[in-house]
Amino acid sequence: MSNLFDEGQRATLERRIDEWLATVHTQHPQTVATGRASDDPDRWMVRLHGEAKEFTTIWLRLGQRTLRYETYVMPYPEEHASEVFELLLRRNERLVGAHYALGAEQAVFLTGELVLTAVVEAELDRIIGTLFATVEAHFDELVRLGFASRFLTAE
Repeated sequence: MSNLFDEGQRATLERRIDEWLATVHTQHPQTVATGRASDDPDRWMVRLHGEAKEFTTIWLRLGQRTLRYETYVMPYPEEHASEVFELLLRRNERLVGAHYALGAEQAVFLTGELVLTAVVEAELDRIIGTLFATVEAHFDELVRLGFASRFLTAE
């Protein structure tokens, strides 16, 4: 199987992502940090400040044929796991370009991927906006269900 992009095309795509990251603060005012990962030149991150979840960090990884993206949502639920997972599966049905999944650490992630030919500024904005808005909209409910006993008030 051959690479989808040659070195020149890949360099252009990397530059496009770098340039988009340089302007992402204007599109997403909650942005507190952006940049390439120090340990992997094929990874970038966007860190956003939220209200429901204090910070959401979205990672982008450039592969041979796709740009994968993900954000950590919460640890594996300690309680009501089946209800949490049912809720996540029902939410997956309504999401466009992303889905909830269990990661290698047995934690809940929101993830997706995009073919390299579709990596343009508007799609990068949509990805960041979708992941951030989804985490913000559902984080409190998921955590309160998955860690219910931690939210009991002392009498």
